[in-house]
Amino acid sequence: MAHEEDALEHERASWKPGSGLAVAVPDPVQNPGLPGHRQRMTDQDPQAMKRAVRTVYTLFYFSVAASIWASIAYMIFPIESGALVDIRNNNLFIGLGIAFALLAIGIGAIHWSKAVMSDKEHIEDRHATRGRDATREGAVNVFVEAEKDSGFGRREIIRNSMFAALLASVIPGITLFRGLAPQDADPVKLLSHTMWKGGMRLAHDPSGRPIRAADVTLGSAFHVIPEELAGVGHDEGYLEEKAKAIVLLMRLQPESLNPETNRLDWTYDGIVAYSKVCTHVGCPVALYEQQTHHLLCPCHQSQFDVANGAAVIFGPAARPLPQLPITVDAEGYLVAQSDFEEPVGPSFWERS
Repeated sequence: MAHEEDALEHERASWKPGSGLAVAVPDPVQNPGLPGHRQRMTDQDPQAMKRAVRTVYTLFYFSVAASIWASIAYMIFPIESGALVDIRNNNLFIGLGIAFALLAIGIGAIHWSKAVMSDKEHIEDRHATRGRDATREGAVNVFVEAEKDSGFGRREIIRNSMFAALLASVIPGITLFRGLAPQDADPVKLLSHTMWKGGMRLAHDPSGRPIRAADVTLGSAFHVIPEELAGVGHDEGYLEEKAKAIVLLMRLQPESLNPETNRLDWTYDGIVAYSKVCTHVGCPVALYEQQTHHLLCPCHQSQFDVANGAAVIFGPAARPLPQLPITVDAEGYLVAQSDFEEPVGPSFWERS
């Protein structure tokens, strides 16, 4: 770095050691200096330098190929069948492609710095936080000289292959986004409805045992699924249906329910049912405070007031939890009056 004749002069002039700090010793420790510079093989042999450069850009191009392979593997090994072997092969080959792509970038970058870039030792004295203009200009020159030492601008094949590897490394991630949408179906339509329908009994999760209104005590909270869900197999979409239809059932004193913010005709003797899926990003709202009647989402701390229509009282959630209309049948079991009248889940629905 370029410095003035004494870049620390202004700092030394402003600093004076205290009387208890200045200690003069007859034999102060001598600065041993840096050891002599040892040249690498690539510094001595032009052919070795060429081999090192070739290795670096080969690794970068290998990374490109691995990234492309990860995207191809997504299509060669589909998981739509739901079979365990297909899911295992899909995860294995996509994971290997992404792993080798990132590993090749890392190894290539390290080999570039170790064998190709300049490795001369430099000493830079400490200076004041705000250096003089000449010192600041010298800092700019450091970047200029570093670019020359690294060969970033001169070694185009390494630079271009690195750019290609970095750009290709995001291809698998973009490809995997395709798997977030259902195959041959409208995701908006699928997520707008759940298994709930009029007359379907509320059942314990996961046993599927129907719930009587008399079994729901004050202050209790039940994790509830549709009764018919217990008969759905895992290969028939059990988890997908449960993720949409899961409900929390609670009982309050009827007078605790604010008639201005609650649909009292959707409740039964103080029993209310709300979607368990948080309206922020879809986490399970599973914590109930029976004294305050608050529901808490443990992921991002959104809180909902059950006594006031599950309105948001804290956190990032943007709308209340959807309420499931309920009543009782002739046998005293709790049943749904209908499906939710609004989509469950994150507040994306307010913008769709």
